[in-house]
Amino acid sequence: MSRHVTRMFCAVAAGFALIASGLTAGCAAGAVRPSLSGRTAQSAIICCVSAVAAASVRNAWAVGGGLRTVILHWNGTAWKSAPSPSLAGSLSSVAAISAGDAWTVGDTSTEPGRGAPLILRWNGKAWSRVPSPNPSTGSVLDGLAATSADDAWAVGYTGMGPRTCRRCTTLILRWNGKAWRRVPSPNPSTGSVLYAVTAASAGDAWAVGYTPSLARSTLILHWNGKAWTRVPSPNPPGGGTLTGVAAASARSAWAVGYSQGGGTLILRWNGKAWKRVPSPNLTAGILEGVAAASARSAWAVGSTGGRTLILHWTGTVWEQVHSPNPTPDHGENLTGVAATSARNAWVVGYAGGGGQVLIAHWNGVSWTT
Repeated sequence: MSRHVTRMFCAVAAGFALIASGLTAGCAAGAVRPSLSGRTAQSAIICCVSAVAAASVRNAWAVGGGLRTVILHWNGTAWKSAPSPSLAGSLSSVAAISAGDAWTVGDTSTEPGRGAPLILRWNGKAWSRVPSPNPSTGSVLDGLAATSADDAWAVGYTGMGPRTCRRCTTLILRWNGKAWRRVPSPNPSTGSVLYAVTAASAGDAWAVGYTPSLARSTLILHWNGKAWTRVPSPNPPGGGTLTGVAAASARSAWAVGYSQGGGTLILRWNGKAWKRVPSPNLTAGILEGVAAASARSAWAVGSTGGRTLILHWTGTVWEQVHSPNPTPDHGENLTGVAATSARNAWVVGYAGGGGQVLIAHWNGVSWTT
């Protein structure tokens, strides 16, 4: 399930519970609710958290939405709702540069095919909307990466229809320190989509997604400092989709997703080429996000059989680790992950069939909510 599909799913989910110690949130559709603490259920609220970013142990952001945008902030002690515009639509990705500088992107749609790109920036005191190019109706921003206050990327697609993305084309925007501008991007065929982006430096970035063919094929684009070009990428039998990407350095990057025939998909960049890497044999597994704390430590998250899924790269192999599944329902999924070190990482998603927001923390030993 892509983050865009997840957002549409969240927009029709009525009610949720916040599952994170000391969490305070304002996820209401149309109005900020009173503070929520602990595992408190709240009805008539429409909200999901789809992405997370961390600048340090004491500074992290989680974003999402459904009918209205949602932004939560970790201050080192508790999650709280952040001062931000309550806008129609959803936020799908977030990037934290420092305690006083962060970005989040998404789209204004509460129905497929009717939205426009949405970009907000944190200045250390409040979030505010920033103008963004809008190529056409049905434009979506799904991925975000920032290397400095003057350099950031947002990726997605444009041309989304009410029911399908048959006419979609890739969309890449760049922040130059003054404004967001659209940058030419390869579009192998109509229906091509970008879901995620990562940047090792201002002259080295990756964007991933899929492009239609006889079977859906993985799509990887590379920025060399001058232009975006398509790079050869492995495809599993039956095709595949890439939903997340993370670069630890110019010679080490990960891309994750799923095989069209079922099962997790993990690719690695070794400085010369992308190669498929063995992952736990989960025939029903889907990966939606990846984060690399270093070349020897990375996390990938998603779901398998309706339960949350967390994989860890030990430096030599990917292993499945215990992940939180707070409800007995088979409707739980992790959609985002962020890591600042081997002892500090966050995952976000939903539980209870979409009725609960799920946030968990890695302390170097275990994942806890």
